[in-house]
Amino acid sequence: MKISVRFTAAVHTVLCIEYFEKKYRVTSDFISSSTGVNAVIIRKILLQLQKAGLVETQAGIGGSHLAKKAEEITLLSIYKAINEGEEEREVFNFHPNPNPACPVGKNIHGVLDGALENAKSALESELAKTTILDLRR
Repeated sequence: MKISVRFTAAVHTVLCIEYFEKKYRVTSDFISSSTGVNAVIIRKILLQLQKAGLVETQAGIGGSHLAKKAEEITLLSIYKAINEGEEEREVFNFHPNPNPACPVGKNIHGVLDGALENAKSALESELAKTTILDLRR
């Protein structure tokens, strides 16, 4: 798990759809004007969100709509949608060559791996607790 700019752009995208879908046609250009992210990238994000069943999009003049209720869409579900099909990324990456002859270097994984895995689990747990409705309030 690595949090990229696409994740926050996707959250912004979902929030725009939720906020504006009843009043406006929420197109990739519309979302782009709010996020400041190129419309081509927004279209890719919308396709990923659609594939995950979070939004519905109609090409051309249709715009985008939420496919689920705002309280059913979590930050974790958006994160997973944006990273679907990509090789698993890690939040924490190790330097590649700790010295195995050094008492610190040879034990660094044993010392840190558990703590870092706990931190990753805590992050996922927090993302799972927060919904689009929570952010809307």
